[in-house]
Parts: sequence; C-alpha cells; structure tokens
Amino acid sequence: MEAYVVDWLNMLLRWLHLITGVAWIGASFYFIWLDNHLEAPTDPVDDEKGIGGELWSVHGGGFYHAQRYRVAPTRLPERLHWFKWEAYTTWLSGMALLALVYWYGAEVYLIDPSVAELSNSAAVAIAIAYIVGGWLVYDLLCKSPLARDDRVFAVVLLIITGILAWSLCKLFGGRGAYIHFGAVLGTIMVANVAMVIIPGQRKLVEASSRGEAPDPAPGIKAKQRSVHNTYFTLPVLFVMISNHYAMTYGHQYNWLILIGISIVGALIRIYFVARHKGQASYLPVIVAVLLLALIAAAIAPRAQPADAAAATFDQVRNVMNSRCTTCHADAPTHPAFPAAPLGVVLDTDQRIRAEAERIHQQTVITRVMPIGNLTAMTNEERQIIDRWYRAMQD
Repeated sequence: MEAYVVDWLNMLLRWLHLITGVAWIGASFYFIWLDNHLEAPTDPVDDEKGIGGELWSVHGGGFYHAQRYRVAPTRLPERLHWFKWEAYTTWLSGMALLALVYWYGAEVYLIDPSVAELSNSAAVAIAIAYIVGGWLVYDLLCKSPLARDDRVFAVVLLIITGILAWSLCKLFGGRGAYIHFGAVLGTIMVANVAMVIIPGQRKLVEASSRGEAPDPAPGIKAKQRSVHNTYFTLPVLFVMISNHYAMTYGHQYNWLILIGISIVGALIRIYFVARHKGQASYLPVIVAVLLLALIAAAIAPRAQPADAAAATFDQVRNVMNSRCTTCHADAPTHPAFPAAPLGVVLDTDQRIRAEAERIHQQTVITRVMPIGNLTAMTNEERQIIDRWYRAMQD
C-alpha cells in the first residue's frame, strides 16, 4: 500500500510541476520575446508619458497593444499583476517531487555504490548542500566585478556549472546526478525571481506610489538575472526528461555529456534571443548541431570483441530471476515498485527474448540496470548477457 500511495503522490506532483513549469517558462519566454520586439512609440503623447516601447499583435481573434514604460508610469493602476507564483509553485512542486523520488528513495534513485559508498542520510545532506550552495556561489559571483563583463561572466558560469556536473556525477548515480544538476539551476532561477527580480520590482512600485523617480539600478540587476534565467531554461528542461535516456546519464562520461547538452541548450536560446532582436546568426545553431552530432557519435554503442563461448539462455534466465524480476515482474517484490517499471516484465522466457535489445542496452551498454545496482549484478553476469545477445545477432 505504501508504494501505491507514493506512486500517486509521484504522479500528482509531477503533473503539478509540469503545469506550473509550463506557465513559468511560457511567461518568461514571452516577456523575453516581447522586450526584444518593442518598437519606439509612434504617438508623441506616449513618448511624453514615458513609454519606451510598444508592440501591436494579434492572437486568438483579438488585437493587443503592449506598452513598456522607460521606468514607471506617473500613476499606478489599481490592479498590477506580478509574475511570481508561476516560478514559486514550479520550484515548490519540483522540490517536493525531488524529496519524494530521490531523497525518500535515495537507495534506489540517488545512490550508486559503484560510484560512491554513501548512506541515505549522507547522500541527502550532500544533495541539499549542493542546492543551497549553488545559489550562494552564483549570487556572490553576480555581485562580484566578474559580472560587469557579460562574456567573462559567461565563461565563469560555464566553468562553475562544469565543476557542478562533474562533481555530482562523481558522488551520485547518473540519474540522481543529472536531476540534482537541474535542481541547482532551477533553484538559482527561482531565487533570482524571489531575491532579486521581485524585490527590484517592489522598489520600483514603492517609488512610483510615493511619486518619486524610481532608481533604475534594481531594474538593471533584475534584467541581468532574468537574462541568466532564460539561458538556464533549456538545460533544466533537458534534465527533466533525461531519466528516460540512460545512454546519457548511464555513460562513463555522463558529466561531460551533461555539460555538452547544457551548452547546446544555451546556444539555442542565444540564437532565439538574437533572432528576436533581428540580429540572428546561424553560428550558435550550427555549433549546437555539430556538438550534438559529436556527442551522439561519441556515445554510440561499439562492437564488442568476439567471445569464443556463447552464453546459454538458461544462464541468462538465471541472471534475470536473481537480479531483475524483483522489480520487472507482474507482481514486483521490491517495496519501491507497485508495478514493473515502464511495464517491462521479464519473468518468462518469451518476455526475456522480446526485451533482449533493451536488456542488453540497459545492463551492458549503459549499465544503469539494475537501478542503483540494488541486486548487485556482477560483471560476470553482465558478460553472460552480452555474449547471449551477440550470439543472437550472428
């Protein structure tokens, strides 16, 4: 019953996280697009009112006229919408999901004894320290002289995130390392909203309410953090789907793959932001495609040296029964799984043969199964699966 309840909580939290994430990212992308498409006001009256840019658009059968003030209007409207709860709810639901899946189930999804021998409490404490420490380090960097030059700061961020990816992959199993990389970036993004962007907007509103000329400095800082957030977005989205692709997180150089794909995501956003401004160069897209092609080629399965003795199916069946069917059965015996993961059942000869390619991919090529090597599959047993599979291909 416990596993069933956890499964329901997992589904509901994941659904909520997806809904709020779409709302947050959609609003963020829209305002980046809007800022980069604003044109000087055509009406002199608007210019005198302090309007710095405007945009006409059509959507859903209606016309819209968006205007942005250079600093603030002389009189604030009674209703002013704040874009913050989309971000906060995304983070809160994401952290609840992280705690439920990766901390509550640390021995399954976070810890891999072949990477580092950690207790559940130590692994969770390290994970929390990374999430909190990530924001503190980033915030100090933003307040340092390094942030005055965008190009220098971009290089510094690349180095820091590279160290983050490498160290997480040396502490946790690949799946847990990837999701915590995303959790650190996601926390930085929402902390930017809560600690910098919204406070800056509050100062702007308070000054306008008092009839004072607002200080533009908080707005400039908020804009800087907002730009950082847009470049973090696609790497975080990749991490959210990465647990479906063991070829990335299960690879020997999973940290390098994570860095590479994160760079690809940032390059794609660079292209689109430049395109919004009418200054698009295809160079970021070309570099992104080449980098993806390089990663795909580098992690492609390689032919294994031939072995004189092919494994028998009886040997493979024994491995499945002792190492895999605790989870991959019609009625799993492992308490963390009320049903077979991904619906993959390996408790009959026919089912084992039908899943031969997947079994080989997950246990031999990526070595991510058994998850966290919970059932202690040995290298010799992986070789049995390898020899059996390759004999089937001959």
